[in-house]
Amino acid sequence: MKIHVAETPADLGQMAAHDIGAALRNGLREKSHLRMILAAAPSQSEMLSALRREPKIDWQRVTVFHMDEYIGLPENASQRFANWLRTEFVHHLPVGRFEPIEPGIDPHAACEHYAALIAEAPIDVVLLGIGTNGHLAFNDPPADLQTPLVATVVTLGRMCREQQVLDGCFSTLSNVPLQAITLTVPTLLSGHELFCCVPGLHKRAAVRATLMDPISGDCPATALRTHAACTLYLDRESSPTNE
Repeated sequence: MKIHVAETPADLGQMAAHDIGAALRNGLREKSHLRMILAAAPSQSEMLSALRREPKIDWQRVTVFHMDEYIGLPENASQRFANWLRTEFVHHLPVGRFEPIEPGIDPHAACEHYAALIAEAPIDVVLLGIGTNGHLAFNDPPADLQTPLVATVVTLGRMCREQQVLDGCFSTLSNVPLQAITLTVPTLLSGHELFCCVPGLHKRAAVRATLMDPISGDCPATALRTHAACTLYLDRESSPTNE
């Protein structure tokens, strides 16, 4: 992995957005259309804000997917990741297509539907983060790094749910849904280029594990080390070199 360490989350966001913008412009020179998968979390806000301002990206030729979605929240709930991405990113740009995950009354059927959409063509760019327990999307440890599934229903672990409270998305743990739909680790790693933004002191232990632990489902983010084109963006607080 390429690793960049910025001074602040804002600097991290600017640095990552500059590189992502370049990748998108290069891709659109080579292909008529690009497909990208986005993480939806406060840790991605600085990067997404900066990416919206990147020049000369023909967003009308870009399809946007996202990684995960809670099961059981009302359609208009602000905590739903599709709604968060609309507010933070999609509604600011002339995106060609935005494909939200819609769990509906049959989440397993929703997984099959979303898997079919993902399978229509290769994924060019994936923008992701790392959870405090090392999760990617909602693939909590111990995660299956070899599953043939594209999307699946998962039960969220306590540490993962606590992170949603820490991030300010929910006021109490009891309000955080117990289940969600997530794209699997192999699906995320299928992207041609991966850009991973991980700011904040509370992510330092997870970053250290990502870089140093054996590659396994015990820390799903270690799988990023198997990808040929993954760039990790840290800030001063999340970087283990500052311990």
